[in-house]
Amino acid sequence: MSTRSWPFLLRPSDEPSPSDWATSAKGTRVCFADGLEAFCATSGLWNVPLGYGRDEIADAVAAALRDASYLTLFRRSHPLAEEAAERVISFTQMPFSRVIHATSGGAANDLVMKLSRQYWTIEEGTPRRIVVGLRGSYHGLTYGAHALSGDELGQAVYGVDGRDVRHVPFDDGGAALEALCRREGNRIAALVVEPVLGSGAVEVPAEFLSTVQRLREHYGFLLVADEVATGFGRTGARFASSRWIPEPDALVLSKALTNGTCAASVVVVNDRIATAFARQDALLVHGETQAGTPASCAAIIATLDLYEDLDVDRLFPAVASAIDRLEERLRSHRRVIGVAGRGAFRALRIAGENFSSADGAEPASATKEEIIGLVERIRRAGAIVHPGPSVIQVIPAAVSDSADLERLGDVIDRVLDEQDVA
Repeated sequence: MSTRSWPFLLRPSDEPSPSDWATSAKGTRVCFADGLEAFCATSGLWNVPLGYGRDEIADAVAAALRDASYLTLFRRSHPLAEEAAERVISFTQMPFSRVIHATSGGAANDLVMKLSRQYWTIEEGTPRRIVVGLRGSYHGLTYGAHALSGDELGQAVYGVDGRDVRHVPFDDGGAALEALCRREGNRIAALVVEPVLGSGAVEVPAEFLSTVQRLREHYGFLLVADEVATGFGRTGARFASSRWIPEPDALVLSKALTNGTCAASVVVVNDRIATAFARQDALLVHGETQAGTPASCAAIIATLDLYEDLDVDRLFPAVASAIDRLEERLRSHRRVIGVAGRGAFRALRIAGENFSSADGAEPASATKEEIIGLVERIRRAGAIVHPGPSVIQVIPAAVSDSADLERLGDVIDRVLDEQDVA
């Protein structure tokens, strides 16, 4: 054990030495204690699309801290919270009407589960408690979001309560969801969908979404888009769910909302939800001490200003084209056995280190340990990518240079070749 702080998602035996700690970051570069400087092809945890160290956001946060170091949203609001809410609604370019501030994607998904269940108690007088997620999805590791996440993440160990949560596949055209609706449709409060799964960058097919909309019309459940990972132009449109017809009833945003600078998230809701609560004068029992603070709201406003000033709607498609070229080049490598994702949110599926294609058999995918090792070797070669289920994920910032992405292809190609030799 080398640290007093407890790193996330890491066994004690795997903790890196202090020489491997990240020490600073600027633009699209991260510096490490041993002197290594690496191109960040993950934009942090895909939450820094405008690059590290933006003075515009830092200055806005500093000014807010001087004016009011803390203001609460418990039983009142404040001007920056209102301005941030107005700006978020406008930026979505979708018909939303209210914003609920939270502190993380996980906390926001917990809130969604509470909100949707209470909505049906208001509307029908009887509870609908089931919230449906997708297999393989990731919504966070707070208590409710941990249950909603469709990956195996030790839920049984932690006693996560999944009794009112269901998971369905999304690669069957919606057949399993339809069967679930026939059994329990009048008990389903909401369906929560990542347009592209944050774990593995797997895009949800249009056929599934078409079935969702038909079932939504028939059974009435709320449709929630979790765009914590995919929002703010990451997949091509400002928000992938803006292409859904009709749009979702609620939108979950975090990560890029403040360019990674503050612990902030929001749940944006439409009139269907907001009007129901107003009509019944219903109290939503939710609150977070650090949600919607002046500093967080200032960061949201400054970040949205930068999205417009930098024309991120134009930048991300250019980055996506560079990733297209990277993927096309790497497809020919014997270890790359598939690609996934959309826009500037991609993944390369990697074959196991010892596979042989001589007999024509389907190559085995890399193990978790192999992927973690591959990601570390790529970092030591000067680039940061993210591990996923048998994949390495490439999720660069909107301000990434095409030459950097070309060099990223060189690094991945070289490291994969080194593994082959090994």
